[in-house]
Amino acid sequence: MKSQIKSIGLASPGKPIQQEMICRFMQKAHSLDARESRKLSFVYRKSGIAQRYSVLKDFNYINPQDFEFFPKNESLEPFPDTLSRMDVFKRTAPILAIEAIKNCLAKSDVEAGQITHLVLISCTGMYAPGVEMDIINSMGLPNTVERYAIHFMGCYAAFNGIKLADRICKSDQSANVLVVGVELCTIHFQKEYNEDNILANALFGDGAAAVLIQAGDGRMLIEKYQSNIIPDGAADMAWSIGNFGFQMKLSKYVPSLLERGIKRFAEGLEQKFSLSEINHFAIHPGGKQILSKIETAFGINEGQNGHAHEVLKNFGNMSSVTILYVLESVLNDSSIKGKVLAMGFGPGLTLESLLIEKP
Repeated sequence: MKSQIKSIGLASPGKPIQQEMICRFMQKAHSLDARESRKLSFVYRKSGIAQRYSVLKDFNYINPQDFEFFPKNESLEPFPDTLSRMDVFKRTAPILAIEAIKNCLAKSDVEAGQITHLVLISCTGMYAPGVEMDIINSMGLPNTVERYAIHFMGCYAAFNGIKLADRICKSDQSANVLVVGVELCTIHFQKEYNEDNILANALFGDGAAAVLIQAGDGRMLIEKYQSNIIPDGAADMAWSIGNFGFQMKLSKYVPSLLERGIKRFAEGLEQKFSLSEINHFAIHPGGKQILSKIETAFGINEGQNGHAHEVLKNFGNMSSVTILYVLESVLNDSSIKGKVLAMGFGPGLTLESLLIEKP
Protein backbone atom coordinates (compact mmCIF):
# COMPACT_ATOMS: atom_id res chain seq x y z
CA MET A 1 0.00 0.00 0.00
CA LYS A 2 1.17 3.51 -0.79
CA SER A 3 1.68 6.27 1.74
CA GLN A 4 -0.45 9.39 1.71
CA ILE A 5 -0.06 12.94 2.91
CA LYS A 6 -3.20 13.14 5.01
CA SER A 7 -3.06 16.79 6.06
CA ILE A 8 -0.69 19.75 6.34
CA GLY A 9 -0.82 22.53 8.92
CA LEU A 10 1.06 25.83 8.75
CA ALA A 11 2.07 28.50 11.26
CA SER A 12 3.67 31.93 10.81
CA PRO A 13 4.87 34.16 13.64
CA GLY A 14 3.12 37.44 14.30
CA LYS A 15 2.07 39.76 11.50
CA PRO A 16 3.65 39.96 8.04
CA ILE A 17 6.46 42.48 7.58
CA GLN A 18 6.47 44.24 4.24
CA GLN A 19 9.58 43.72 2.11
CA GLU A 20 9.98 47.49 1.80
CA MET A 21 10.12 47.84 5.59
CA ILE A 22 12.77 45.12 5.87
CA CYS A 23 14.79 46.90 3.19
CA ARG A 24 14.68 50.12 5.22
CA PHE A 25 15.91 48.21 8.29
CA MET A 26 18.79 46.78 6.26
CA GLN A 27 19.77 50.14 4.80
CA LYS A 28 20.01 51.51 8.32
CA ALA A 29 21.74 48.45 9.78
CA HIS A 30 24.38 48.47 7.03
CA SER A 31 24.86 52.27 7.28
CA LEU A 32 24.40 52.62 3.52
CA ASP A 33 24.81 55.88 1.64
CA ALA A 34 22.21 57.06 -0.88
CA ARG A 35 23.80 55.21 -3.81
CA GLU A 36 24.09 51.86 -2.04
CA SER A 37 20.60 52.30 -0.58
CA ARG A 38 19.15 52.64 -4.09
CA LYS A 39 21.00 49.51 -5.20
CA LEU A 40 19.66 47.54 -2.23
CA SER A 41 16.12 48.81 -2.86
CA PHE A 42 16.39 47.49 -6.43
CA VAL A 43 17.39 44.03 -5.13
CA TYR A 44 14.38 43.95 -2.81
CA ARG A 45 11.93 45.18 -5.46
CA LYS A 46 13.09 42.47 -7.87
CA SER A 47 13.01 39.68 -5.27
CA GLY A 48 9.47 38.52 -6.06
CA ILE A 49 8.71 38.86 -2.34
CA ALA A 50 6.02 41.21 -1.00
CA GLN A 51 6.21 40.27 2.67
CA ARG A 52 7.83 37.88 5.14
CA TYR A 53 7.38 36.80 8.75
CA SER A 54 9.86 36.92 11.62
CA VAL A 55 9.86 36.04 15.31
CA LEU A 56 11.85 39.28 15.73
CA LYS A 57 9.71 42.42 15.67
CA ASP A 58 12.82 44.58 15.18
CA PHE A 59 12.65 44.32 11.39
CA ASN A 60 9.50 46.45 11.62
CA TYR A 61 11.40 49.33 13.17
CA ILE A 62 13.76 52.03 11.97
CA ASN A 63 14.41 53.69 15.32
CA PRO A 64 16.90 51.57 17.34
CA GLN A 65 15.16 52.62 20.55
CA ASP A 66 12.24 50.40 19.51
CA PHE A 67 14.38 47.27 19.16
CA GLU A 68 13.60 44.31 21.42
CA PHE A 69 16.38 41.90 20.39
CA PHE A 70 19.13 43.94 18.78
CA PRO A 71 21.03 46.56 20.81
CA LYS A 72 19.30 49.92 20.92
CA ASN A 73 21.89 51.76 18.82
CA GLU A 74 22.60 52.29 15.13
CA SER A 75 25.77 50.17 15.15
CA LEU A 76 23.86 47.18 16.64
CA GLU A 77 26.81 46.63 18.95
CA PRO A 78 27.43 44.46 20.83
CA PHE A 79 26.11 42.32 17.99
CA PRO A 80 24.04 39.36 19.31
CA ASP A 81 26.10 36.19 19.66
CA THR A 82 25.08 32.67 18.78
CA LEU A 83 24.00 31.89 22.34
CA SER A 84 21.49 34.76 22.41
CA ARG A 85 20.08 33.69 19.05
CA MET A 86 19.70 30.09 20.23
CA ASP A 87 17.86 31.39 23.29
CA VAL A 88 15.32 32.96 20.90
CA PHE A 89 15.05 29.67 19.01
CA LYS A 90 14.53 27.62 22.17
CA ARG A 91 11.87 30.02 23.41
CA THR A 92 9.87 30.48 20.20
CA ALA A 93 10.41 27.46 17.90
CA PRO A 94 8.29 25.02 19.99
CA ILE A 95 5.39 27.49 20.14
CA LEU A 96 5.35 27.86 16.36
CA ALA A 97 5.77 24.12 15.75
CA ILE A 98 2.90 23.27 18.11
CA GLU A 99 0.62 25.76 16.35
CA ALA A 100 1.38 24.07 13.02
CA ILE A 101 0.70 20.62 14.52
CA LYS A 102 -2.66 21.71 15.91
CA ASN A 103 -3.63 23.09 12.50
CA CYS A 104 -2.52 19.84 10.86
CA LEU A 105 -4.37 17.47 13.20
CA ALA A 106 -7.52 19.62 13.08
CA LYS A 107 -7.78 18.70 9.38
CA SER A 108 -7.57 14.97 10.10
CA ASP A 109 -9.29 12.29 12.16
CA VAL A 110 -6.08 11.59 14.11
CA GLU A 111 -5.54 12.84 17.64
CA ALA A 112 -2.21 13.70 19.25
CA GLY A 113 -2.32 10.55 21.39
CA GLN A 114 -2.40 8.41 18.23
CA ILE A 115 0.89 9.68 16.77
CA THR A 116 3.40 6.84 16.59
CA HIS A 117 6.42 8.61 15.05
CA LEU A 118 7.67 12.20 15.19
CA VAL A 119 10.22 13.60 12.73
CA LEU A 120 11.60 17.06 13.58
CA ILE A 121 13.32 19.13 10.87
CA SER A 122 15.32 22.32 11.35
CA CYS A 123 18.56 23.90 10.19
CA THR A 124 18.21 27.18 12.10
CA GLY A 125 18.47 25.97 15.69
CA MET A 126 19.06 22.98 17.92
CA TYR A 127 19.27 21.99 21.56
CA ALA A 128 18.77 18.84 23.63
CA PRO A 129 16.30 17.70 24.72
CA GLY A 130 15.00 19.34 21.56
CA VAL A 131 11.88 20.83 20.04
CA GLU A 132 10.52 17.32 19.58
CA MET A 133 10.51 16.76 23.35
CA ASP A 134 8.72 20.06 23.89
CA ILE A 135 6.13 18.92 21.35
CA ILE A 136 5.65 15.56 23.08
CA ASN A 137 5.20 17.16 26.49
CA SER A 138 2.92 19.98 25.33
CA MET A 139 0.76 18.00 22.91
CA GLY A 140 0.37 14.88 25.01
CA LEU A 141 1.99 12.53 22.51
CA PRO A 142 2.53 8.98 23.84
CA ASN A 143 5.76 8.42 25.74
CA THR A 144 6.34 5.48 23.38
CA VAL A 145 6.47 7.73 20.29
CA GLU A 146 9.55 7.16 18.15
CA ARG A 147 11.30 10.46 17.45
CA TYR A 148 13.86 11.50 14.88
CA ALA A 149 15.65 14.77 14.19
CA ILE A 150 16.90 15.94 10.80
CA HIS A 151 19.22 18.90 11.37
CA PHE A 152 21.31 21.24 9.26
CA MET A 153 20.49 19.83 5.83
CA GLY A 154 19.02 23.09 4.54
CA CYS A 155 16.16 23.75 2.17
CA TYR A 156 15.75 20.17 0.93
CA ALA A 157 15.47 18.59 4.41
CA ALA A 158 11.67 18.24 4.30
CA PHE A 159 12.05 15.81 1.42
CA ASN A 160 14.13 13.54 3.65
CA GLY A 161 11.49 13.83 6.37
CA ILE A 162 8.78 12.77 3.92
CA LYS A 163 10.90 9.91 2.58
CA LEU A 164 11.59 8.67 6.12
CA ALA A 165 7.87 8.82 6.91
CA ASP A 166 7.05 6.93 3.72
CA ARG A 167 9.48 4.13 4.61
CA ILE A 168 8.06 3.93 8.14
CA CYS A 169 4.49 3.66 6.82
CA LYS A 170 5.48 0.96 4.33
CA SER A 171 7.01 -1.09 7.13
CA ASP A 172 4.16 -0.43 9.58
CA GLN A 173 0.81 0.30 7.96
CA SER A 174 -0.73 1.32 11.28
CA ALA A 175 1.79 4.16 11.76
CA ASN A 176 0.74 7.80 12.11
CA VAL A 177 3.87 9.79 11.29
CA LEU A 178 4.07 13.48 12.08
CA VAL A 179 6.75 15.38 10.15
CA VAL A 180 7.34 18.82 11.67
CA GLY A 181 9.57 21.54 10.26
CA VAL A 182 10.35 24.81 12.04
CA GLU A 183 12.78 27.39 10.71
CA LEU A 184 13.67 30.75 12.26
CA CYS A 185 15.98 32.02 9.53
CA THR A 186 15.74 35.69 10.49
CA ILE A 187 17.37 35.25 13.90
CA HIS A 188 20.63 34.74 12.00
CA PHE A 189 20.72 38.19 10.40
CA GLN A 190 24.30 39.19 9.57
CA LYS A 191 25.22 42.87 9.30
CA GLU A 192 28.45 42.50 7.33
CA TYR A 193 27.67 44.00 3.92
CA ASN A 194 28.72 41.38 1.38
CA GLU A 195 27.07 39.52 -1.49
CA ASP A 196 26.11 36.43 0.53
CA ASN A 197 24.46 38.45 3.29
CA ILE A 198 22.71 40.81 0.88
CA LEU A 199 21.02 37.83 -0.82
CA ALA A 200 20.21 35.98 2.41
CA ASN A 201 18.80 39.06 4.14
CA ALA A 202 16.58 39.77 1.14
CA LEU A 203 15.12 36.26 0.90
CA PHE A 204 14.64 34.42 4.18
CA GLY A 205 11.70 34.35 6.57
CA ASP A 206 10.37 32.29 9.47
CA GLY A 207 7.67 29.63 9.57
CA ALA A 208 6.61 26.15 10.65
CA ALA A 209 4.69 23.31 9.04
CA ALA A 210 3.43 19.89 10.13
CA VAL A 211 2.57 16.99 7.83
CA LEU A 212 0.60 13.87 8.80
CA ILE A 213 1.58 10.82 6.76
CA GLN A 214 -0.15 7.42 6.83
CA ALA A 215 -0.56 4.32 4.72
CA GLY A 216 -3.67 4.51 2.55
CA ASP A 217 -5.33 5.99 -0.51
CA GLY A 218 -6.00 9.66 0.06
CA ARG A 219 -5.83 13.15 -1.40
CA MET A 220 -2.06 13.18 -1.98
CA LEU A 221 -0.17 9.93 -2.61
CA ILE A 222 3.60 9.55 -2.33
CA GLU A 223 4.77 7.81 -5.50
CA LYS A 224 8.54 8.03 -6.06
CA TYR A 225 11.58 10.06 -5.07
CA GLN A 226 15.19 10.56 -6.06
CA SER A 227 18.28 12.39 -4.82
CA ASN A 228 21.01 13.91 -7.01
CA ILE A 229 24.21 15.73 -6.08
CA ILE A 230 25.82 18.50 -8.14
CA PRO A 231 29.36 18.43 -6.64
CA ASP A 232 30.71 21.41 -8.61
CA GLY A 233 28.30 23.63 -6.65
CA ALA A 234 29.44 22.57 -3.17
CA ALA A 235 31.15 25.90 -2.48
CA ASP A 236 28.25 28.02 -3.74
CA MET A 237 25.66 27.12 -1.10
CA ALA A 238 26.74 26.38 2.46
CA TRP A 239 25.60 26.87 6.07
CA SER A 240 27.94 27.07 9.04
CA ILE A 241 27.88 28.01 12.73
CA GLY A 242 29.71 31.22 13.59
CA ASN A 243 30.21 33.30 16.71
CA PHE A 244 27.30 35.57 15.76
CA GLY A 245 24.69 33.11 14.58
CA PHE A 246 24.62 30.77 11.61
CA GLN A 247 26.32 32.03 8.46
CA MET A 248 25.00 31.55 4.94
CA LYS A 249 27.05 31.10 1.80
CA LEU A 250 24.71 31.79 -1.11
CA SER A 251 26.40 32.50 -4.41
CA LYS A 252 24.69 34.38 -7.24
CA TYR A 253 25.71 31.44 -9.45
CA VAL A 254 23.35 28.97 -7.71
CA PRO A 255 20.42 29.48 -10.16
CA SER A 256 22.64 28.75 -13.17
CA LEU A 257 24.27 25.76 -11.44
CA LEU A 258 20.84 24.28 -10.74
CA GLU A 259 19.70 24.85 -14.30
CA ARG A 260 22.78 23.05 -15.67
CA GLY A 261 22.40 20.28 -13.09
CA ILE A 262 18.79 19.62 -14.01
CA LYS A 263 19.69 19.47 -17.70
CA ARG A 264 22.51 17.04 -16.83
CA PHE A 265 20.12 14.77 -14.92
CA ALA A 266 17.25 15.22 -17.39
CA GLU A 267 17.47 11.72 -18.87
CA GLY A 268 17.50 10.06 -15.45
CA LEU A 269 14.62 12.23 -14.23
CA GLU A 270 12.62 11.32 -17.34
CA GLN A 271 13.21 7.61 -16.76
CA LYS A 272 12.30 7.88 -13.08
CA PHE A 273 9.32 10.24 -13.23
CA SER A 274 8.18 10.42 -16.90
CA LEU A 275 8.67 14.19 -16.85
CA SER A 276 7.07 14.66 -20.24
CA GLU A 277 3.75 13.47 -18.78
CA ILE A 278 3.75 15.88 -15.81
CA ASN A 279 1.83 19.14 -16.01
CA HIS A 280 2.05 20.37 -12.42
CA PHE A 281 5.14 21.26 -10.40
CA ALA A 282 5.90 22.26 -6.81
CA ILE A 283 9.44 23.64 -6.89
CA HIS A 284 11.06 24.99 -3.74
CA PRO A 285 10.98 28.80 -4.16
CA GLY A 286 14.56 29.47 -3.15
CA GLY A 287 14.36 32.78 -5.00
CA LYS A 288 12.84 34.36 -8.08
CA GLN A 289 15.89 33.64 -10.25
CA ILE A 290 16.04 30.04 -9.09
CA LEU A 291 12.40 29.45 -10.04
CA SER A 292 12.95 31.07 -13.43
CA LYS A 293 16.05 29.01 -14.22
CA ILE A 294 14.46 25.70 -13.18
CA GLU A 295 11.27 26.42 -15.10
CA THR A 296 13.42 27.15 -18.16
CA ALA A 297 15.34 23.90 -17.68
CA PHE A 298 12.07 21.94 -17.56
CA GLY A 299 10.48 23.90 -20.36
CA ILE A 300 7.46 24.80 -18.23
CA ASN A 301 5.66 28.08 -17.67
CA GLU A 302 5.13 29.94 -14.41
CA GLY A 303 1.50 28.85 -14.26
CA GLN A 304 2.51 25.19 -13.96
CA ASN A 305 4.46 26.12 -10.82
CA GLY A 306 2.17 28.91 -9.65
CA HIS A 307 1.87 27.90 -5.99
CA ALA A 308 5.64 28.19 -5.54
CA HIS A 309 5.57 31.78 -6.78
CA GLU A 310 2.69 32.64 -4.44
CA VAL A 311 4.49 31.19 -1.43
CA LEU A 312 7.65 33.13 -2.31
CA LYS A 313 5.61 36.33 -2.65
CA ASN A 314 3.79 35.99 0.67
CA PHE A 315 6.36 34.24 2.89
CA GLY A 316 9.80 34.43 1.30
CA ASN A 317 12.19 31.48 1.57
CA MET A 318 11.71 29.67 4.90
CA SER A 319 14.38 27.06 4.20
CA SER A 320 13.13 23.47 4.68
CA VAL A 321 9.59 24.57 5.61
CA THR A 322 8.95 26.37 2.32
CA ILE A 323 8.19 23.31 0.19
CA LEU A 324 5.62 22.19 2.77
CA TYR A 325 3.81 25.52 2.31
CA VAL A 326 3.82 24.88 -1.44
CA LEU A 327 2.52 21.33 -1.01
CA GLU A 328 -0.23 22.60 1.31
CA SER A 329 -1.37 24.97 -1.44
CA VAL A 330 -1.27 22.17 -4.02
CA LEU A 331 -3.18 19.85 -1.70
CA ASN A 332 -5.99 22.39 -1.32
CA ASP A 333 -6.17 23.30 -5.02
CA SER A 334 -9.09 21.29 -6.38
CA SER A 335 -8.11 22.15 -9.96
CA ILE A 336 -4.89 20.13 -9.70
CA LYS A 337 -5.31 16.44 -10.49
CA GLY A 338 -2.81 13.77 -11.40
CA LYS A 339 0.95 13.78 -10.98
CA VAL A 340 2.84 16.65 -9.37
CA LEU A 341 6.64 16.81 -9.26
CA ALA A 342 8.07 18.53 -6.19
CA MET A 343 11.72 19.55 -6.11
CA GLY A 344 14.03 21.06 -3.51
CA PHE A 345 17.71 21.83 -3.25
CA GLY A 346 20.32 22.87 -0.76
CA PRO A 347 23.94 22.50 0.31
CA GLY A 348 25.86 19.94 -1.67
CA LEU A 349 24.49 21.12 -4.11
CA THR A 350 21.77 18.58 -3.45
CA LEU A 351 18.69 18.17 -5.63
CA GLU A 352 15.74 16.25 -4.16
CA SER A 353 12.76 15.18 -6.26
CA LEU A 354 9.42 13.81 -5.07
CA LEU A 355 6.56 12.59 -7.26
CA ILE A 356 3.13 12.82 -5.70
CA GLU A 357 -0.30 12.15 -7.16
CA LYS A 358 -3.66 13.70 -6.48
CA PRO A 359 -6.34 11.15 -7.51
